Amino acid sequence: MQTRALGETGHDSTIMTFGAIALNWLEQEGANQMVELVLDHGINHFDVAPTYGDAELKLGPKLRQHREDIFLGCKTQEREAEGARRKLEQSLNRLGVDHIDLYQVHGLEYEHELDTITGDGGALDAFREAKDEGLVNHIGLTSHGNPQLILDAIDRIDDLETLMFPMNPVVTGKDDDEHDYQAVLERAEEEGIGTLGIKAFAKGPWPSTEELPEEDRPYANWYQPVDSPDEIRERFDFAASQGLTSVINPGDPKLVAMVLDAAERYDGMDDAAQRSLVEKLRHDESPVPEQLHH
Repeated sequence: MQTRALGETGHDSTIMTFGAIALNWLEQEGANQMVELVLDHGINHFDVAPTYGDAELKLGPKLRQHREDIFLGCKTQEREAEGARRKLEQSLNRLGVDHIDLYQVHGLEYEHELDTITGDGGALDAFREAKDEGLVNHIGLTSHGNPQLILDAIDRIDDLETLMFPMNPVVTGKDDDEHDYQAVLERAEEEGIGTLGIKAFAKGPWPSTEELPEEDRPYANWYQPVDSPDEIRERFDFAASQGLTSVINPGDPKLVAMVLDAAERYDGMDDAAQRSLVEKLRHDESPVPEQLHH
């Protein structure tokens, strides 16, 4: 599988990153099998978080067995140093490892959060301390929020090494500042920041809970995903062709194998095909930023 430089981290990530939230819906045996499947396909970048149910615990056994083959991303929603440090230690403990390769500010949504994170006693203080201690190797940030806020974060965090944000043809077709993740991508490239794409496979928001109760949704995703091999391949090709370092699978375990297949077969997508996909989907309802959470 192709790899690309993850910004200036010194790591080359596979063009697909394994979003380990998928393990949350599997028993341990199934989780072990899924990690083996992902590793068999050559995936070397994994991403997990303490908010993904018990995904950290489910990932632990195989992660420890294959630690040197896995570049491990984890994250915290804590905005202050004390909480962030506590969450980091909890994640290390649950994963059963002695360091995390990439530790990320999780789900930045508001300017005031950025003020807290970057201020005195903010989460970044804890991140940097942990980095000095060798508990964390690189610092990143994830956001489903306003692209302008992400650009502000790039300005304000000079040791930021990766970004995770939506990259999706529905969103690309929205031509307004609130959906201009293309600007984030360009800026990240200028600054040597690695880029991880989420929501590549989002079709749109789920119908309202009156129309479709949450327990009746066919997939465990926060948004309605595309779910045929052709659509998944088309969406993967689109996201990978934008120049992202790596594309993250949707969270439902039923979709992971199709994304692995698309990633293995990826050989680019020409401009005309990208444009026609954007045109086709331009009027669909955006899966972001109304749906700000994983």
